[in-house]
Amino acid sequence: MKKNNRPFRVAMIGHKRVPSREGGIEVVVWELATRLRDKGYEVECYNRSGYRMKHSDYDRIPGKPGYFRDGVRILITPTVSNGKLNAIIYSFFATVRALFGRYDVIHFHAEGPCLMCWLPKLFGIRVVATIHGLDWQRAKWGHFASRMLQAGEKMAARHADEVIVLSENLQEYFLERYGRKTHFIPNGITRPALAAAEEITKRWGLEKDGYIMTLCRIVPEKGLHYLLEAFRQIPTDKKLLLAGGPSNAVEYYEEIKELAAQDDRVILAGLVEGRTLAELLSNAYVFALPSDVEGMSISLLEAMSYGNCCLVSDIRESTEVVEDHAAVFRKSDVEDLKKKLEDLLDHPDLVAHYREKAADFICSKYNWDDVVTRTEDLYRGQADQKN
Repeated sequence: MKKNNRPFRVAMIGHKRVPSREGGIEVVVWELATRLRDKGYEVECYNRSGYRMKHSDYDRIPGKPGYFRDGVRILITPTVSNGKLNAIIYSFFATVRALFGRYDVIHFHAEGPCLMCWLPKLFGIRVVATIHGLDWQRAKWGHFASRMLQAGEKMAARHADEVIVLSENLQEYFLERYGRKTHFIPNGITRPALAAAEEITKRWGLEKDGYIMTLCRIVPEKGLHYLLEAFRQIPTDKKLLLAGGPSNAVEYYEEIKELAAQDDRVILAGLVEGRTLAELLSNAYVFALPSDVEGMSISLLEAMSYGNCCLVSDIRESTEVVEDHAAVFRKSDVEDLKKKLEDLLDHPDLVAHYREKAADFICSKYNWDDVVTRTEDLYRGQADQKN
């Protein structure tokens, strides 16, 4: 897309590192960036320093600062290692730098970085904010950090030209709390090719249908302690694989490691990507997401796109996604989670029932091309007012 005979320029601020699977925000930012690039936009992503970036994975262009990956410019922004201040300091430096980038739109992602969305408005730059979830509700944040996240939420509601939310629940929340109309644009998904169990067999001894899995950051609000406690009480030969990194919740990660060590059927896989992840999602017996708090889980969309039988907690952010195409248990209820897991383990026909239409359902409901088109409308100020 061109504006005044030059490419339309977009800055993405709020993620940790792209391309990566640090979290759902990173997946969303990279999907938007690469698809906008294909439509003629110039997109620049402001990565945070200190997030395992291998410089050899990026290109350099003489005379142009920053790094490049697949035609998208990556700018490294300094911040501190303190998890509670990381996003705030990063967003300040990223936003100040972006003021001089001749951008047509600055797109902020998540509540913390939205603290700075007022600043570009002073310079007449259009601002779009995506609220991926109510981050201040997450257990890992202390009082100060939670207050800052709520302040970022308020800044987005007051100062962003357009606000995107990922669930109808969030749309209702912004209207009730701030009187702010938002745009419900959920994440997208692309139907993947299934992968036979090869690497996961060599690495962990896993075979098709031989394990239950989850994929998420290992933080308290994901409810992994419920899953471990429920699984420990079930006599089964299947294994339980937890895939994901610890984020900033180091104490909780140590707690999960201790719980996992008590059951030799549990595998802590760490951060998985590429072929390994595709194999895991292609061959699981059940995909579980026991979260207390979610935005819109990319992992859940991916699991269903692979045709998995999914088991989720009854929070609206998950049930809105799966509708009646997945098993559901009461949030935070270990006994109910155990019962639902046992039902699925004892009744392969029930698992087959949920698998049968999962991929068709989710891939028809959520589409990245639609997400990008609707986001473009917000960039241009041509949003459908009926949304």
